[in-house]
Amino acid sequence: MLTELSIRNVAIIDHLQLSFGPGLNLLTGETGAGKSIIIDALTLVCGGRASADLIRTGEEEATVEALFDLSGLPVLQAQLQEAGLEAGDELLIKRTINRSGRNRVYLNGSLATLGQLADIGRQLVTIHGQHESQGLLRPDYHLVLLDAFAGASELRQRVVAAFEQWKQITERLAHFDEQERDTARRIDLLAYQVEEIAAAELKSGEEEELEERQRLLANAERLACITGSAYEALYGGDQALLGDLKRVTAAMREAATVDAALAPLHSLLDEGYLQLEDAALQLRDYAARIEADPEQLKQVDDRLDLLTRLKRKYAPTVEEVMALGAALATELEELQGRCRSRDELQQGLADQRTSLERLGAELSEKRRAASVELEQQLAAETRQLAMPHAVVQVAFEPLAEPRSSGFEKVELLFSPNPGEPPRPLAKVASGGELSRLMLAFKQVLPEGEAPTMVFDEVDTGVGGAVAGVVGRKLRNLASGQQVFCVTHLPQVAAWAMQHIRVEKRIDNGRTSTLVTLLDEPGRVQEVARMLAGEQVSDAALQHATEMIEQSSRV
Repeated sequence: MLTELSIRNVAIIDHLQLSFGPGLNLLTGETGAGKSIIIDALTLVCGGRASADLIRTGEEEATVEALFDLSGLPVLQAQLQEAGLEAGDELLIKRTINRSGRNRVYLNGSLATLGQLADIGRQLVTIHGQHESQGLLRPDYHLVLLDAFAGASELRQRVVAAFEQWKQITERLAHFDEQERDTARRIDLLAYQVEEIAAAELKSGEEEELEERQRLLANAERLACITGSAYEALYGGDQALLGDLKRVTAAMREAATVDAALAPLHSLLDEGYLQLEDAALQLRDYAARIEADPEQLKQVDDRLDLLTRLKRKYAPTVEEVMALGAALATELEELQGRCRSRDELQQGLADQRTSLERLGAELSEKRRAASVELEQQLAAETRQLAMPHAVVQVAFEPLAEPRSSGFEKVELLFSPNPGEPPRPLAKVASGGELSRLMLAFKQVLPEGEAPTMVFDEVDTGVGGAVAGVVGRKLRNLASGQQVFCVTHLPQVAAWAMQHIRVEKRIDNGRTSTLVTLLDEPGRVQEVARMLAGEQVSDAALQHATEMIEQSSRV
């Protein structure tokens, strides 16, 4: 419940400090006095949109503070504690707006975000603006009202969630279908490339080995000639070097027996002979192994040509071609897996559609059952609001495809006069009839509202005896929660449990707003003014007194 409201530098309000009680709080006053500005300030402190245009002329900053009693709101208290905000039986909200754009929100003295304020504000105050009855002209709002009456809000959220999942799968399948042709072409290309690389059976280091082998095969005859000639020169011919060296070594052995100083030279010659002999034998074996093989050389050349083509086509080195082949194989597997995933998505779509249809059917059944009761209750309310012959019907139109709201459109049809078929509200309802219908809905849909409700001139377009019924309906609502109402009708003002008069005054050339909490004589005077105008007669005072007394006896 709202207990205190402080407004500073908002529009024509320089500073106001207001206290409120439970029940029906009515604000009255001349047009332009600032009644709706007070509602605007309350909207600000509950998270509504801010504009620098609201700041009083000549001031840089506007401030609104509101004190709420939370003693009956344990859920909200727990929410504040979870957010790390001080939470007791009271909540002080402060909001400042600055011309420079530096706006601030404080909850019990702690800096908070506008999102936090809006969430908390929705749980504290519901504001029904003077144009809210125009919402009855929108069929989508009709569905919201019906679901609220049916107690189907939670089921509707489940339908919304199921619809969103179904929609996401549908969009993913559509994306698959859009890319199906490109994917198929990509799969064909990848399959060819993977097969081409795999068929080559590449090995790391293979290219270097082949190049070495190619050099040997290409120079086989020359190598055989060189090594064979070297062997002959060293060992094989009559003039072989090793024959002469053997004779020299034998002579030096003999000389070393004469002069021991020649023994080291003999050893060197002997070692040299043995090493040359070993080299000659290796040359002989090498020459024997060398054999020109044109066929094998062609095979090596062909293999190197293949590696060259693969490198030119895919990557600079054999190792990189091998790595690319592995990557392409992985991509191919993924794309082929995506095709399998499409089948799974198709099945998932069918399953989700079944779930959505089941929930939608449950919601439709609940709506249709509730629509009968809603029509009956609205008929009773409209009779009390001086529309004895009015008919309100809930019309259902099945949809070919589901929406987030379900499988049907709902629209309220209205007939104010007997003999006339119900037609859409937008075509037949007057402004006064819309206002009364909105109030009728508030009578049958009180549950789920915040503990404080605000009606900003919801009685627009009504008058006379109907206005008195409107006042009584507002008083009925206020029996279970705090209600604020801005009104110009004395028949409504007479039902106030707390009556606040809003006046405009001019001091030193500046306009400001004065607010007065009226006592009983003040209430009589204000209702009389609303009845008679500025010249209040004794008859008007008597009439006002009777109206207030009559409302207090009901």
